[in-house]
Amino acid sequence: ASRHPAAQPAEALLRDCDIARTRRSGPGGQHRNKTETAVVIVHRPTGVSAEASERRSQSENQTHAVFRLRLHLAVAIRVAPPAAPSPLWRSRTGQGRIVVNPGHADFPSILAEALDILAVCDFDPKPAADRLVVTPSQLVKLLWKEPAALEMVNRRRAESGLHPLK
Repeated sequence: ASRHPAAQPAEALLRDCDIARTRRSGPGGQHRNKTETAVVIVHRPTGVSAEASERRSQSENQTHAVFRLRLHLAVAIRVAPPAAPSPLWRSRTGQGRIVVNPGHADFPSILAEALDILAVCDFDPKPAADRLVVTPSQLVKLLWKEPAALEMVNRRRAESGLHPLK
């Protein structure tokens, strides 16, 4: 199975991206409008993009934009999942539970792996949870941490005539 782009380290991911620095309006005082602190990143292979402009520091905005890009990639892109849960997944699960904060650097990788398995299991949380060695309710709770992921899963479930996950 190929590695999900959301699971790549930032440096490797950025090699496949175009980065634009620009100005954005908003808070930050006069200094903000004089410098190009907003960062827009486009992943060339997929066209998925993300931006950040809420900080006055360009490097902080780039860090936030990379995290958002990894989240957008996790939701938008499906790859063939590994036969067994990844070492990262196993490090974040135990006794049927998933332990990851949605703001943690690992979250996009964990989310991407869960979504790839869900896709293979026709977006049915029971067999997906079995493969991931967690409970179906924990898998659904993970989706709740990223509304775009839950929306995508429920859209795909609706296309197959399944009820939305609550």
